[in-house]
Amino acid sequence: MHGLSRTVSMRNPIDDHGRASSGDDAKAHARTVTVASGSSFYWAMRLLPLARREAMFAIYAFCREVDDIADGDDPPDTKLAKLAEWRTEIDRVYDGSPTFPTARALVDPVRDHDLGRADFHAVIDGMEMDVGVGIVAPTMKELEIYCRRVAGAVGLLSIRAFGGASGRAEEFAVELGIALQLTNILRDLMQDAAIGRLYLPRELLEAHGIATTEPRRVLADPRLPDVCNDIAALARRRFDAAQSALRESPAKALRPAVVMMRHYQRILEQLEARGWRNLDREVSVPTPIKIWIALRYGLISMEA
Repeated sequence: MHGLSRTVSMRNPIDDHGRASSGDDAKAHARTVTVASGSSFYWAMRLLPLARREAMFAIYAFCREVDDIADGDDPPDTKLAKLAEWRTEIDRVYDGSPTFPTARALVDPVRDHDLGRADFHAVIDGMEMDVGVGIVAPTMKELEIYCRRVAGAVGLLSIRAFGGASGRAEEFAVELGIALQLTNILRDLMQDAAIGRLYLPRELLEAHGIATTEPRRVLADPRLPDVCNDIAALARRRFDAAQSALRESPAKALRPAVVMMRHYQRILEQLEARGWRNLDREVSVPTPIKIWIALRYGLISMEA
């Protein structure tokens, strides 16, 4: 999985699920996972009141931990077994008997914010798509399904934690999640190729005359920029769709999501400015710009 949680490798609590954890310890665990990740999402979460912030830490920690399973070094069968345990553990959250620290941290948010069980399961479904051979030149339909699972479902959980699920907020969450995921795909091309993954859809590869689907060869093809430009254009359309839905959503409650949207729009702009030849040259949003975005879109006006 890209960007929504991948930054640092944390020890998977699945190995410690037999240990008792108080509610406060579970919340502290989720907070530690989030802070240690160094994720850009932490900036947005800081805008929330304490209870909603703790809910987002728990959601993020869940995403981080299932992502670690999918990206870890275990054999595929072991990964699938661990993800299956997480699926069972999510069911335990709704039954009131979870055992993993992060799952225990999810109990209050699930109850207080009516988080959807199906959305947690969808994230796990997305992680399963990355196990084994994983995703290599998916069809456009497969890419859409993947993005909806690993990013759209997270967006749906998040807007409920934010307290802004009315109007067209669900449409906003899905469109924004897909836009973020497409941006991450463009940002992480080399990282993904290094582990044998390629999220660029085969229809676009074929349309631009790239016959191979071997990740490193695709990245070395002189026609790669044409494919990446198409994905960037698709990401921009998703950002535009999210912006349109936001106009009929509770914008004040969705401030953290808007901060993330502006942040990722900046990343996409920087990727396009860098181009698709020097893929090893990383892009990032400088801290002063992050602060400006947080102030402009998180604390001041939501009308832009």
